[in-house]
Amino acid sequence: MENAFTIAAYVVAAILFILSLGGLSGQESAKRAVWYGIVGMAIAVIATMFGPGSGLWFASLVLIAGGAAVGYQLATKVEMTQMPELVAIMHSLVGLAAVFVGFNADIMINYIGEIYAGQDLVMGETGAVLAKETYDGLSAFGQLIAKKSSVEIGILRVELVLGIWIGAVTFTGSVIAYAKLAGSSSMLPIDIDTGANQLPGGHLLNAAAAAGSLLLAIMYLSGAGSFTLVLLTLLALFIGYHLIMGIGGADMPVVVSMLNSYSGWAAAAIGFSLGNDLLIVVGALVGSSGAILSYIMCKAMNRSFVSVILGGFGGAVKGEQMAVEGEQIAIEAEGVAAALNEADSVIIIPGYGMAVAQAQGTVSELVKKLRAKGKNVRFAIHPVAGRLPGHMNVLLAEAKVPYDIVMEMDEINDDFPETDVAIVIGSNDIVNPAAQDDPNSPIAGMPVLECWKAKQVFVSKRGQGTGYSGIENPLFFKENTRMFYGDAKASLDKLLPMID
Repeated sequence: MENAFTIAAYVVAAILFILSLGGLSGQESAKRAVWYGIVGMAIAVIATMFGPGSGLWFASLVLIAGGAAVGYQLATKVEMTQMPELVAIMHSLVGLAAVFVGFNADIMINYIGEIYAGQDLVMGETGAVLAKETYDGLSAFGQLIAKKSSVEIGILRVELVLGIWIGAVTFTGSVIAYAKLAGSSSMLPIDIDTGANQLPGGHLLNAAAAAGSLLLAIMYLSGAGSFTLVLLTLLALFIGYHLIMGIGGADMPVVVSMLNSYSGWAAAAIGFSLGNDLLIVVGALVGSSGAILSYIMCKAMNRSFVSVILGGFGGAVKGEQMAVEGEQIAIEAEGVAAALNEADSVIIIPGYGMAVAQAQGTVSELVKKLRAKGKNVRFAIHPVAGRLPGHMNVLLAEAKVPYDIVMEMDEINDDFPETDVAIVIGSNDIVNPAAQDDPNSPIAGMPVLECWKAKQVFVSKRGQGTGYSGIENPLFFKENTRMFYGDAKASLDKLLPMID
């Protein structure tokens, strides 16, 4: 009956997780989807605590309380603009958990095997049964292993090898992704370049590490010993690090989604090792949905899915990038205001800089004033603006910007030549003409918003730094572009009173 309760609770939790994943695809359903996930996780934790094999109540409660406290602190202090890097670092924890569970499973298999040997028995053989006193003294996980046949033990070894390898790749890959996304705010003791950087030998090193991992896995499954797992883990940690280091910052949205997929598969592997059906189901859901989303994002960015997930392997060998000519010309708020007052049509392009400055509310006020004067004002949204799909859409929705003036890239790109003023707020790579003009650029072929075709372009930007691709933006040097330097919110606050 106890087991039936746990199974039923896991089914309910799984359904809630499915509803949560589905709801996150839309702005209006996202908040409800989050609550589905919260309730589903609460049910899953309670069912596990009261389910068969539960124990170590005090330690479990302490860990749950500690995790809840840390989670609460993060949730209250982390800005929405920091959510992409927070997601990345959370993936690393799932990967690390998979590694620990895998090693624990191996240790337990060896421990139970020694107990069998001490009683002149062979673990997994038909008819080999431990003494009742010995069996009752084992942990719930130990009892689970003790009942397995030799075939089941072999399957468990395969599961733990896969879990350790995927988990280790996910761990270091997620840490590097976090560092590239966080930039100067990263809490790591080392600085990580946002560009695509690999060690000499690049893809050959990855291939050699993958081949070495396969060889070590075969050796472990053949009975070579646990030291092979340690070596396999070290190689997997290197692969995760080197793969993500080889991917440029402009492709980080795809990377985060890909790591989400990896963490899902790692969770599924944990579920197989622990015999937890819920972890298997949820892990498979997250793994498959993350992989599908990564593929969709690659298509939207004109990127090769295989190339991105393999750290740039298969991409064309590129020569020297085109030199950027000209100079950046600054403009003050008075000049921007004069152009806006005279303009009939305005397109605003929000980017990550707007999110960092928390300027969406001020942008909304600017739009209200311009529309009240009868001007045609619209927003141009890139599919991966803000480093995560839909990030800008959510921020604008928070600022109560009307949905009907928020346009996707494909809908509005053709309108730039007839636009009087284009305002770029904190965007960089998504408005970089090098994607079209320079075949040797790291972002070559990526669809971008063609704002440079507007009559006048104003770029609100803190300074002259590059974007997450690590390359210069020729847009800032064009004759019809003026740089409106400063914090986006402060700059727009100064601009607002000048709109008459």
